[in-house]
Amino acid sequence: MANRGPSYGLSREVEQKIEQKYDPELEERLVDWIIVQCGGDVYRPVHGKLHFQKWLSTGALLCKVINSLHPKDQEPIKKIQESTMAFKQMEHISQFLKAAEAYGVAAMDIFQTVDLWEGKDLAAVQRTLMALGSVAVTKDDGYYRGDPNWFHRKAQGTKRAFSEEQLRKGQSVIGLQMGSNKGASQSGMTGYGMHRQIM
Repeated sequence: MANRGPSYGLSREVEQKIEQKYDPELEERLVDWIIVQCGGDVYRPVHGKLHFQKWLSTGALLCKVINSLHPKDQEPIKKIQESTMAFKQMEHISQFLKAAEAYGVAAMDIFQTVDLWEGKDLAAVQRTLMALGSVAVTKDDGYYRGDPNWFHRKAQGTKRAFSEEQLRKGQSVIGLQMGSNKGASQSGMTGYGMHRQIM
């Protein structure tokens, strides 16, 4: 998208490492999910990293995805416009990112706007979409569409309830983390300040 010249040296090495993280098979799964999630009016892009970036770079499709995970009239992004203006496209991307974080995607899983718009780190875009799909499958509120096996369910906390009697019993037990004094003795020890006796 952005007109950047070639990179050299350390910058090129970093770019290559980022490019190696991009997963073409994951791209196919994400494209399938987005098409199913948004409905039949979404076209399938040609396979490839640049086509995937171009497909998502306006931000409108991402906004449709996050809106489809919410009930009618409760969508987080009210107005979605297809636009060719760069600032409008980046605004859509940032609206999606805020809505995804509010939906439950961890902040560390969210990409930066330039990662998608300039194509700097499409692997980060894939991670965000994977995290979004995982949260949607885990919520299981009826708004996720597609194969639930496409994404893993996030672990849920398990509440444990202990009675007062069990809690009192636990206070009298010395855990193994505390250590043990069995078998300890001071035989053979010398007092402070005395010379060590070697026999």
